[in-house]
Amino acid sequence: MKDGTAVLKHCASMDDPYATVEVRNPNGREGLFTVRISFKDRTGFTLIDTVDQVSAPAKDTATYRVPVASTGRVDEIDHCVVEPRAHFDR
Repeated sequence: MKDGTAVLKHCASMDDPYATVEVRNPNGREGLFTVRISFKDRTGFTLIDTVDQVSAPAKDTATYRVPVASTGRVDEIDHCVVEPRAHFDR
């Protein structure tokens, strides 16, 4: 099975404390993919690193929202970085 791709659609902010990522599955069956997101401050320092598993249907995309409100650092987030390769798990 092939790895998928992950694209950032929205970074977390005080108004919406979730990052939104779109995961594309190139395979002919549903798969579970590992998605890595880093939340960074204005200097590029990583405040939070997340690793999440996202299920995506065959030959389709799934949208996933990653909550960051519980960390108490949402006000420090300037931008998000998503690893573009979503690793196929199963």
